[in-house]
This record gives sequence, structure tokens and C-alpha cells, in this order.
Amino acid sequence: MKREQIETFVMRFLHAEQCDILEKHPAYVTAKLSPSADKELTYRPYYWSFVERTGITPETLVCTFVFDPEAHKAATQPAQAPAGQQLHPGAAVASPADAQPFATGGTPPADAQPFATGGTPPAGAQPYGLSAPATAPAGAAPPATAAQQAPDSILGRYFGFVPTQITTRIAKDEVTFGSRRLLQLFDVVRSKGRFVHLYEQTPQQQQRSSSTIAYENWLQVNFKVDMACDMKRSEIHSLGIQLGTGEIRSQFQNLLLNKQLTPRLPAQVFIVPDQITLARAVIYLEAYLEQRLREIDHHWAEEAGSRLLEEIERISSYYEPLLQSVELERKQEISDQYRNRKQEIEWQYQPRIVISVINCGLFHLRSGSQPNN
Repeated sequence: MKREQIETFVMRFLHAEQCDILEKHPAYVTAKLSPSADKELTYRPYYWSFVERTGITPETLVCTFVFDPEAHKAATQPAQAPAGQQLHPGAAVASPADAQPFATGGTPPADAQPFATGGTPPAGAQPYGLSAPATAPAGAAPPATAAQQAPDSILGRYFGFVPTQITTRIAKDEVTFGSRRLLQLFDVVRSKGRFVHLYEQTPQQQQRSSSTIAYENWLQVNFKVDMACDMKRSEIHSLGIQLGTGEIRSQFQNLLLNKQLTPRLPAQVFIVPDQITLARAVIYLEAYLEQRLREIDHHWAEEAGSRLLEEIERISSYYEPLLQSVELERKQEISDQYRNRKQEIEWQYQPRIVISVINCGLFHLRSGSQPNN
């Protein structure tokens, strides 16, 4: 999976979850998560339990998804300071007159008597090195307290003043192929898109007319077929079955790409009653897929079987003479190794077809709008 594909996938996810995009860069994107995305991507069950009990407005996190770590580091790294300047902003620059500390032989001022040497500080004097507090002019308003300066927060609203500074937490994760965050996004999309229920959008001219349109019910199932041995090949079969007549069409996903779908039932639509239950429709689709797989070329399985026999003969030529010459005490140990090795070889080279369901959906489409295969 290329970086551009990962970036497109993440951006589609953020838009689908209605997240606010704060900053977009070719190497990363910073977004404020929506409540639904925050629940899925951040592990904060106690916080969301508190939000649901109190009914307050949630404060979601801000996340940065990095597509290119090197480009992100170059884009966010601060510029180097010119020669002769301090690298740490905010550090005090000492003047030459003040650059002689007492430890290096510098002479303190004549009136600087530290309290520890027995000197008596004058009235109102501050210890050496500390400045006197600023005095507000007469008639001036008193300075705002910390509670008045701090922004309103959930904890402060319900439990009083909380003496902590509220800062925005920005989580940063690398979203590269195989990363933990990308796998988590795959799991979220897979769980939320496991089943959909959509209607075909009616044209504008039809919405203004008084006639009704007949809609047919189609069940779509996307199957993933893995042809596995010591090598592996995967195929995706998108099948759709009409629940009124039992008609089955392949490449059903290509049909849906050309249609405008909505989760709401359009006006002036008549849905044709089903004649086949969903459980029976799934059985028909599985039988159809099995028949399709029987018709394909299975030369790959024959080659995998030949390689399996070669590997079994190879390990047999090693272990069988060893079992005849080994001592009796070690014979059971060598026999167990031989059996485990044969099981590993069979699991690796045995040709097999594994079928799994990616997702499915129930679609209500206009009658007669499906093209031929």
C-alpha cells in the first residue's frame, strides 16, 4: 500500500467521520476528532462515561496523522538560530558587568549584605537576587485571580476551581503501512462498514411528479477468496441477488459506483415485497460462488501438491535413517520432531481455498436499472 493510497484513505475516513481539518500538509494532517471518531481511536472509556452521565459537551482530542515521517520532521523542525545567538528562546542574556559571579572572584556591591552573614536587612528589603513585588497604583483594579484567568473547564464547572493549566493535547502517530494506527483505522472501518442499508436517490423531476417508482431489493455480499499454499493469491467477488426473483449478478459493486445512494427512503417509492429470505439468499450466493470456483483453472493446486510431496520426501530421507540408528532413549524425541516437521510442511504446502466475507449490504434500487453482465 503506497503512501498516496494511505493518505487518501485517512482523508476519506476523517471526512466520513465529520472531523475538523486544522492543518493539511503533504506529509501529515492535523484534525480535531469528532465524538464518534474520538470514541473509536482514543481509549478514554472513563471520560466518555462521565460525558454520557452528565450530558455535557465533550472535548475531543486533536490528532496528527503522519504519512511521511522524514518530510514531517523536516517541515516541523525549527530553524537553526544564527551564529552568536542563544539557541533557547527565553533564556536571559547576561551583560558583561553582571557576568562575574561570587564563586569566580567577583566582588559584590558594597550594599549587598547577604542575610546569612549577619547583616540586618533594611525595612522592606528583599533578599539579594530577588526583585520587590510590583505595587499597583492607587485606584487601579486588582489583578485577576488564577480562577478568573483560567478558561472554563468541565472539572471546574462541576467540582469548583481546579489549579491546573489546561493545554490542548495533540496526539501524533505515524500512519504507514503496517503501523498500529493504520491497523486500528482498518478495524474501525471494517466494523462500521460491515453492513449498510441504502436507497437509490430518485431524480429531481421524479420527486416533483405524482407517480410512484417500484424499487427492487438487492442483497450484496463481498467475498474474499484466498487461494493459498506456499504462495497466496486473493480475489474479491462482489455478488448481488435480487430478493424478489433470485437473480444473481456478479461485479455488483461496479453497478453501485454509478448510482447515488442515500440512507433515507425517498418520496413516492414503492418497494416490491421480497420472495426470498436473507438466510436463503446467502445460501444461494455461496452455492453460486462455489460453482464459479469449480470452473477456474486449478493448475496451481497441482503444482503445490507436487512441491508438498517433494518436501515430505526430503525430510523423510533425513529422519527415517536417523530413527533406525539413534539410541532408544532419544528415539521418541526424534519421532516427535519428525511428526511436527511433517505437520508444518503440510500446513505450508497443502493447497486450499479460504472464503471469507468482507461486508454486505441491502440496497433498494429502481426496477430495470441493472445492466447486463
